Amino acid sequence: MKRHIVKIRNSALPRFLQKNKKYAPILFFIGGFIFDSLTLGRIDRLYDLTVLCLHMSALTITLYLFNLADDGKWKNTFLGRFEAYFPLAIQFFFGGLSSAYVIYFSRSVSLSKTASFFVILVALFLANEFLKKRISNKYLQFSIYYFISFTFFAFMIPVFLRDMGHLIFICSGLISLGATLSLITIIYRKSPSTRAEVHLGKLISLILAIYVTINVFYHFKLIPPVPLALQTGIVAHDIEVKNNEYTVTFEQKKQFIFWRDYRSKFVRTPNKPVYIFSSVFAPTALEKSIIHRWQWYDANRDEWQTFDNISFKIKGGRNEGYRGYTYKNNVKPGLWRVEVITQEELVLGVIDFEIITDPNEKPQRLVTRIY
Repeated sequence: MKRHIVKIRNSALPRFLQKNKKYAPILFFIGGFIFDSLTLGRIDRLYDLTVLCLHMSALTITLYLFNLADDGKWKNTFLGRFEAYFPLAIQFFFGGLSSAYVIYFSRSVSLSKTASFFVILVALFLANEFLKKRISNKYLQFSIYYFISFTFFAFMIPVFLRDMGHLIFICSGLISLGATLSLITIIYRKSPSTRAEVHLGKLISLILAIYVTINVFYHFKLIPPVPLALQTGIVAHDIEVKNNEYTVTFEQKKQFIFWRDYRSKFVRTPNKPVYIFSSVFAPTALEKSIIHRWQWYDANRDEWQTFDNISFKIKGGRNEGYRGYTYKNNVKPGLWRVEVITQEELVLGVIDFEIITDPNEKPQRLVTRIY
């Protein structure tokens, strides 16, 4: 066994890490990100659930091992031989869990919503730069851990309970808060170096501030209603449903426009309705009411006026999302948007367009697709 460990320590990987010591933490962070990007698909798959649970468990254990290493806890033990790899393992799991959340958030077509998480992801990369010196900043270390833990439970609990809403989100936050504070308390009690470096009251206050901030964001509908995601949103000229297939006819956008499928200038055919088609991903067996909120922009008042709230139920399990559509005949020319929201008015996405009723204009680049 000893020979085997010596062989590992003298192998190419340790030499590479020693040579690139400055960049090793960020490389492991990116490595975890790439690993999950290539392997994860949907939150309710057994593989995805297993990987995320293993990542979260391993991150928690490694944080415990790392924070006790400065006290010589693992000296002359089997674990002591791998102390140098604890920070890199933490970076890998940080990156892996972050990438998983990006994958699930990016299922939505609403850039305005997924962008919020990408901003947080950038913050994680910046934090990683501060953490790379043996992850010495414990305040930052546990703050990132708590954010990742909160997001983990916000995804997982609705999947297991097959339900979601305000109460479940609050419970997710409380469970993650309890788990994080328990880990901090255990480490604080067992690690003299942590007690010397960290003021427990300050650290707990910081964690509580993050908890309150996330809940404030949720209250003001700045966080998408995970694990739901709007996958497709289209303003269409015609929709036909036959044999469980939705045939959608719409004006296709120009090739360089990558963030939506449809042309935003909708040339309305006289006396024909305007359709909105959407597909919403939800985990298997999760049922939820979805609302299409039709709004028209009143330029004189400089405000959006709500014309209709049309709801329908969705049931999770379909990889491409649960399909549904609404339509209106009585529409005005001008700017419109249809918000795809939950009963709690959490926004999944926004389908915006401009209705043109000029008889001299004709629909452009009409296409028909089956969903």
